[in-house]
Amino acid sequence: MATYIVGDVHGCFDELQQLLKLVNFNKQQDELWLTGDLVTRGPKSLETIRFMKALGNAGKIVLGNHDLHLLAIYHGIHPNNSEDRLTPIFEAPDCDELLTWLRHQPLLLRHPKFDFIMVHAGIYPQWSITQAEARAKEIELKLQGPSYKQLLKDMYGSLPHSWSDNLKGINRMRFILNVFTQMRYCFANGDLEFKNKLSPEKNSNLAIKPWFEINSLDKSNPIIFGHWAALMGKINKENIYALDTGCVWGNCLTMLRWQDKKRFSLACLEYGPQHES
Repeated sequence: MATYIVGDVHGCFDELQQLLKLVNFNKQQDELWLTGDLVTRGPKSLETIRFMKALGNAGKIVLGNHDLHLLAIYHGIHPNNSEDRLTPIFEAPDCDELLTWLRHQPLLLRHPKFDFIMVHAGIYPQWSITQAEARAKEIELKLQGPSYKQLLKDMYGSLPHSWSDNLKGINRMRFILNVFTQMRYCFANGDLEFKNKLSPEKNSNLAIKPWFEINSLDKSNPIIFGHWAALMGKINKENIYALDTGCVWGNCLTMLRWQDKKRFSLACLEYGPQHES
């Protein structure tokens, strides 16, 4: 049995299938974990969701910002932008079933055997892993509960930048969501910074650091994340693995086999817009 983890697919379904073929993936004995952002901009978002849902216990995902945005469009909170290439999902006969399944997926997963943590964007440096798990569960319960449409409506925005245990209501929900689905850089005091998407090598703002370089982060568990395509999977932090290598932006799709930490990459088969969002 092998555990494979793949960075942001963004509807690049054919590349995903070629990677799985390359390693002879067998859903009867292997497992596939995705770091979120299954959808948008790529040509086959519908096929990607269907495939992961059909894997059952062999497939695990966490929600990314584009997955949540898909749910917001579905519920009429945001318009459907043609550039996102999501219309086939909304026109599919199993749309309701697929998006109900998507809404019930987690923000954070811990592997039951290997004890690694998988999230879309990262773990807030001032939280322990245990605290991060509890705060992810707060959102998951809301998203899976009767008031989920209000959460999808209120999730947009970058405020508050600062965490406090006393945060309540939508400010608390939005901060937690932004950590798990939007975070890249933080200030030294833990405040979030959302404008900068550059890699650390190209960042000229010395006041901010990548979330994984802030020393208060609990390092007791390996952490796997996606979201930050500009990193191209390259970070010099032991026990932290970046897997988004920007396939939908014309780069490649990357897979990590956990047992031996071997990486497999496949170049994009269809060049999308040459930017990250």
